[in-house]
Formats: sequence, C-alpha cells, structure tokens
Amino acid sequence: MTLSGWDGAGFGARVQAALDDFLDEQAAGLAPLGDDAERLLAEARGVVTGGKRFRAAFCWWGHLAVAPPADEAALVRACAALELLHASALVHDDLMDASDTRRGRPASHRGFEGAHRGARWRGDPEQYGAAAAILLGDLLLSWSDELLRRCGLPLAQVAPALEVFDRCRSEVIAGQFLDVSVQARGRADVDTAMTVLRYKSAKYSVERPLHVGAALAGADAATLAALTAFGLPLGEAFQLRDDLLGVFGDPATTGKPAGDDLVEGKRTVLVALALDGASPEDAALLDRSLGTPLDEARVAELRRVIADSGAHAQVEAVIEQLAETAVAALRRGPFDPDAVQVLEELASAATQRVV
Repeated sequence: MTLSGWDGAGFGARVQAALDDFLDEQAAGLAPLGDDAERLLAEARGVVTGGKRFRAAFCWWGHLAVAPPADEAALVRACAALELLHASALVHDDLMDASDTRRGRPASHRGFEGAHRGARWRGDPEQYGAAAAILLGDLLLSWSDELLRRCGLPLAQVAPALEVFDRCRSEVIAGQFLDVSVQARGRADVDTAMTVLRYKSAKYSVERPLHVGAALAGADAATLAALTAFGLPLGEAFQLRDDLLGVFGDPATTGKPAGDDLVEGKRTVLVALALDGASPEDAALLDRSLGTPLDEARVAELRRVIADSGAHAQVEAVIEQLAETAVAALRRGPFDPDAVQVLEELASAATQRVV
C-alpha cells in the first residue's frame, strides 16, 4: 500500500529482507544440529513470511513521529523484531486454539504433526506437533529480543526500547493466559472480553510498537503517553475488526475456515454482546455451539443470531468511535505532521481491512 507518498509495500519488503537475513544468521549457527534444525528454520521462515506488517509500520512511524532516523537500516531491523514477536504469538495461539490453518497454510503444529505422520516416526504425532510448535514459538520470542538488541543502533539508544519490549511481552503472554482461562470457564462478560482484547492483542499490535519506535528516537514520558492516547484505542479497534472477520470474514480472503472463532469457542466482545442481546433461545444456541465442530449451515445460523442480536452493528459502531478517538488524540499530539498524516491512513487501513 502507498500512503501519503510512503511506499508501504517497499517497507514490507525491507522488513522481510531483514527477517530473512537474520534467519540466515541463525541457520548458520544451528547448522551443526543437522536436518532437524533445518526443519525448524524452514517453519520459522514460513511463519515470518507475508502478513500486513502493521506492527513494524507502527514502530517505524512511532520513531518518525518523534525524530527522523539516523540509521534507517538499523531501524528496519528493530521494526522487524516486532514481527518476530507477532510470529511467536501466532504459533502459540494456533496451538492453544487448535487451529488448523494460518494464512492459508497449515498451522505450525499441524505441519510438524503431518511431518511426523509422513515419516512414520514413533509416538503420538499430535504430541510431537504440539512440542515442536511450543519450541518454535519460544525460539521466535527469544529471537525477537535478540534482533532488537542487535539491530545496529547504540545499546544506550536501544535500552529504553528494550524496557518497553519487556513490558510488551509480559502483557501479551498474560493476556493469552487470561484468554485461555476465560475459554476454560466458558463465560466472559463484555468488560472481561475487552480486558482480554486489550492485553492479548491491542497493546502489542499498535501501542507498544509505537512506543518501541518512539523510545528508539529518545521520546520522553509525555510523548509516550500521547502515543498511548492514539495507539490504545486504535489497537482495540484493530482487534475488534479482527473479531468480526473471525466470524463474518470470507475464508478465501482471510485464509481461515468460515466462522473459525466460533469453532474455537472464542469468548470475544462480539460474542459477549450477542449473548447479552439475543433472545433466550438464540443465546442458548450460541452458547452451546461455541467450541464445537460447525458445518456451514450452523455457522450461517450463528451469524444470523449475532446479527439479529445487534452485536455486529454495535461492534462496528465501537470500531468507528475508537478510531475517531485515536485520530483526534494523534492530531493533538506533539508529532511530526508528515508522520501524523501517514499514521492516520494506517489507522484507517488497520480498522477497515478485510483480512
């Protein structure tokens, strides 16, 4: 995408090149481990290839909103570290949700499971796939820290960003645990669902990438707070859009099965609102259907329940309100005008997307 003269596709290619170069370095170091390490690296390459690169973009423009970069290549590598964190979260999330696909390809645990079956190894293929995915996610998480620390900027300049990154990783992991606990209990009101959304996704998708970029530019506490006023509501709107796509998205576009969030039993804000607003009969149908195998007819029926409850329209309205709040805060902030223009357009792309 080209935003206000900024070549987003070109930036995405630079991020991908930085990730490829970093994984090449890791492959050289792991070469003595032989074919198994090669399989692990191959899957790592698969999960960091493609995607919208929103987190890297928000890191980049968080920096440029405060100051121009002294070393663009080093800043690109720092931005790429956010994509390694994202890849780690996706690998672990797919395993915890028992997802079969990601971006139109087998989820990592399914890919490793299939390799086990194909080779006719001993033991349980599913257990092997789960173990391999846990280790891959852990490795990607470790690498994210390493890439940021070794991005090429002076360590004194990177140190404040590493502090933000530490908080970011703690938040997303704790948010993931809250999410699985909510699903295990089988209930979540709107406030609880919003807390899950905020810590599992919203903060690490927008707010913290902005903070990492700004911290690398030497931003003070007031500037970081001004970025929070923009980034947190935008991150919430971003994830609410994702929740809508998880139920109403086109599989040909999203790369996930129809109604995948319903099959996985996700207790999202959308579901909580639907349970509150639906008739007793429809609410009971939705509640008992969550987390069960669903054919296309049942997915269509549950979509109807959610739409009739008013939840779909409510979430659309909240997305619009949050996006407006975020942009208003951005315009009030002490930021570079060119960066503000691109960040506004990134906000629109993040909240109005179809994938």
